[in-house]
Amino acid sequence: MARERIIEAFLALLAEKPFEEIGFTDIAHRAGLSLADCRLEFASTLGVLAAHVKDVDRKVLSGLAADMVEEPPRERLFDVLMRRLEILGPHKAAMRSLTRSAARNPALALALNGLAVRSQQWMLTAADIAATGPKGMMRAQGLALLYASVLRTWINDDDPGLARTMAALDRALGRGARWAGLLDDLGRLPSRLCPRGRERRREAQPEGPAGDAPIAA
Repeated sequence: MARERIIEAFLALLAEKPFEEIGFTDIAHRAGLSLADCRLEFASTLGVLAAHVKDVDRKVLSGLAADMVEEPPRERLFDVLMRRLEILGPHKAAMRSLTRSAARNPALALALNGLAVRSQQWMLTAADIAATGPKGMMRAQGLALLYASVLRTWINDDDPGLARTMAALDRALGRGARWAGLLDDLGRLPSRLCPRGRERRREAQPEGPAGDAPIAA
């Protein structure tokens, strides 16, 4: 379908050049489509990125493990966010490029924050943590910042097992639990991991602090 071809072409270009240098002429050429085809599907390159984020959300939500409901909230969220990063694996170069662009473009960073907050509302919901109302929006914003800090570790983590990333996520969730209730009871509940969560957390290794600019991915 044209939509999927446009998204894949955009991500391939993003891995090669900054977000602000990508235009629909480039996308159409890479996708083997006409500009008219591109306009029929999308109004802007930010719209293409938003569609990619939505696709990642859908893949995360469609692959939730049945045994995850038995985990405490913190472990559920850990599993959900690790699944998201695993899905993003093929697009790591594109996410690295997007992170650089957002760091020097405040308007893009603001737009990406909006995408990230909506996406993280779905991730909270997937972890069975309330994400509606003012308190839910605060949680989603806090989680967007938390996730962005982990993403900056992930983009430089070449270990197939993502040990540094898991360690960064584990620490970030610990910090998030202390953010004036943004994630409420995540830190108060005991760690009671299912086998998958235990295996992931056991592999986590200490790692230095990361940045915290929100990135939608």
